[in-house]
Amino acid sequence: MKNNKKSLFPLNWNPPQDWLKFTTIDAHTEGEPLRIILDGYQELPGETILEKRRYAKEHYDDLRKALMWEPRGHADMYGCIIIPPITPQADLGVLFLHNEGYSTMCGHGIIAVTKVVLETGMFAKQAPQTCLNIDTPAGLVHTCAKIEAGKVRRVYFHNVPSFVFLLDQTVQVPGIGWVKFDIAFCGAFYAFVDADELGIEMIPENFRLLIEKGMDIKWAVMQNFPIEHPFQPDLNFLYGTIFTGKALGKKADSRNVCIFADGEVDRSPTGTGVSARMALHFTRGEIGLNQPMVIESLIGSTFTGSVVEETVFGSYRAVIPRVEGTAFITGKNGFFIDPEDPLKNGFLLR
Repeated sequence: MKNNKKSLFPLNWNPPQDWLKFTTIDAHTEGEPLRIILDGYQELPGETILEKRRYAKEHYDDLRKALMWEPRGHADMYGCIIIPPITPQADLGVLFLHNEGYSTMCGHGIIAVTKVVLETGMFAKQAPQTCLNIDTPAGLVHTCAKIEAGKVRRVYFHNVPSFVFLLDQTVQVPGIGWVKFDIAFCGAFYAFVDADELGIEMIPENFRLLIEKGMDIKWAVMQNFPIEHPFQPDLNFLYGTIFTGKALGKKADSRNVCIFADGEVDRSPTGTGVSARMALHFTRGEIGLNQPMVIESLIGSTFTGSVVEETVFGSYRAVIPRVEGTAFITGKNGFFIDPEDPLKNGFLLR
């Protein structure tokens, strides 16, 4: 039956000229959100993405808060800005945003961006596989979409060189005691701890506990162990804590829960975190080249990780990890910022 009822909303309404206007496409990768800012963000000067990242932090941080924080986002929102490529090999560049600032690499973001730019026609799809090179603050990332029946079904990427920074260290954490951890780099530095050893079950009901303990561990490690990237001082920080342990699903080898930035909880298994785990497992001799591991997230979604190549990064023995997962588009949005809104720059509640 045809619906002749007229909409009560004036669809031809446009905001006043002095309002800021943004166009985004929202997606998720294995449950983790990504808001891709396509239009409205200010131009970012700089010859490198790290320079653009620095400029965004210093001049346009209110825009990050407005688009990531409430009322347009939430405490666990994640986003990115698509920018022109920087290096000759790249097809596009991305700058990642979250509740605390600007990350240097994001695996779930790479998977979602690949899905979006191909499905929306920004780049042409070609079966059975379409590949792109993406500039990130951590370096160039190679990504490929598997095309079936004209649609992007799955995406995998080869990450930047990933390496083990520290193995078998311990730190005293208030409220927990002595905690054993490793640190690995995968575009960002993470501290890895065994949740089973700490007696913390990685289930959604422990969401708040995982945030609290993850942040306590992160701050304790940061206060006692300097973080140094081989080449870029802008990357000299610990991004988060990743709890690891036994899988709860029958099709996974292990479980990851990543607590990053200012207490964000990754709903996906964490693409960079899986990359770093591949470096850790390979270094310990627990996996070989092209030997896949399926890592599940807090909500049971999965990434498949492996090591495709050995390499050297500065003074470190490193690997090139491969991570594969799926993404889905959830919406196309127009956001406005009324200059008279006292909460125009956002706020956060947990």
